[in-house]
Amino acid sequence: MFFTKFIILIISVYLVLLIFLYFYQGKLLYHPNVNSYTEVNNLIPKIEKVTITTSDNHHLLGWFYKKNISKKTILFFHGNAGSLENRIYKLNHFENLDLNFLIIAWRGFSGNSGKPNEKGLYDDAKSAVNWLESKGVKEENIILFGESLGTAVAIEIAQNKNFAGIVLESPFTSMVEMGKKYYSFFPVSLLLKDKYESLKKIKNIHIPVLVMHGKKDSIVPFEMGEKIYNSANSPKFYYFTKYDDHMMDYDKLLLEELKSFVESLN
Repeated sequence: MFFTKFIILIISVYLVLLIFLYFYQGKLLYHPNVNSYTEVNNLIPKIEKVTITTSDNHHLLGWFYKKNISKKTILFFHGNAGSLENRIYKLNHFENLDLNFLIIAWRGFSGNSGKPNEKGLYDDAKSAVNWLESKGVKEENIILFGESLGTAVAIEIAQNKNFAGIVLESPFTSMVEMGKKYYSFFPVSLLLKDKYESLKKIKNIHIPVLVMHGKKDSIVPFEMGEKIYNSANSPKFYYFTKYDDHMMDYDKLLLEELKSFVESLN
């Protein structure tokens, strides 16, 4: 009798956890209020704060650095946590790459309206491309740059397009595989709404690719970045380091690799 009650209790708890994971998965995946990635530095001058309107009428904060509209433009998609300020230490280096750049905050991030989800982030990214094109930036002059979750968004919108190139920092194969890593006791493939299936989509990209990943990544296994690289079409390049964690160190070696990649697109 006791054993039967115990089994029923275990099953009941498991079902409650399943329900919780299904309805609250957005809060587990997206963390707009986490701001502990790195210390906040002073942003380079000449940054213009812009507003980008999505197709479903959300207004996104963006930072635009315009050097010369005829040059290449990096369109930066950040990860699943934090604000634009958390990326200043990366953005400040872009000034030395002889290009323009635009970084946008996702819906629900940095004070933007809306709630983040896979479909919505794809819309945000496409709206940013449209905004750049309205400013005279051609598709073939846009370099997509994805960071962590942003890599999946960059891969989605790069499919069968003629962008200048794509940079993937700490990419993952799919959110299903990530979910299995962290929630192995649950049927993740059935529960998960936002799947971000990057590995399935990378073959549809026919522009130069640079994959950057640290072998000590404690969030996204390095093997996932390696799989993305191995599955990508040529021309493709990689920057794999022994010591970097998930948020990579923008040191001399990484910046040289990034500069070399950008220059190869001219």
